[in-house]
Amino acid sequence: MLDRFYLIIDRAAWLPRLLPLGLKLVQIRTKAPDAETRRREIADSLALCKAAGALCVVNDHWQEAIEFGAEWLHLGQEDLDSADLKAIRAAGIRFGVSTANRAELDRALAVDPHHVALGPIWSTVSKDDAAPESGPELLAEWKRIARRPLVAIGGISLDRAPICWTAGADSVAVISDVLSAADPEARLGLWLAAARTWETRA
Repeated sequence: MLDRFYLIIDRAAWLPRLLPLGLKLVQIRTKAPDAETRRREIADSLALCKAAGALCVVNDHWQEAIEFGAEWLHLGQEDLDSADLKAIRAAGIRFGVSTANRAELDRALAVDPHHVALGPIWSTVSKDDAAPESGPELLAEWKRIARRPLVAIGGISLDRAPICWTAGADSVAVISDVLSAADPEARLGLWLAAARTWETRA
């Protein structure tokens, strides 16, 4: 089961600051242009999360996920063209797939992922080529069709999160609302408290 709150980071340097606050689910989405830096970011993120008892999801880079013993992986639609799903499964890695429309959802379900992500729910600045926003109303339909854990992503702020959870999202993925905050640690604390409060209501 995925944690209600899912933080996406771009570099491992965030983790010594944020893991001590109780962060339990994080994705390393490194955009490092060179392979050496990318490998180091992924390896360091996995090691830091393991030491803290947190779950680290590797974004896109399935070869490195296998090499460094990741337990979780997240794939975009374009990754499905090249990822060796047989090798990923043989390594015991659970994986999720991003979706933005029904065709992408159908494609994702055809490879039987552990979970699917829908987004962007609202407009986002985290991806230059982001699809049009879907709105939270689509989450209920995705949950009904997918019949597996559902992650909402894109433009989600602290006040919008309950909308997503109510609509059927098991987890909300967040980037800028924490990482771009004036005080990321304080903002993360508010998120973790909100997720715990919601869990007691569910």
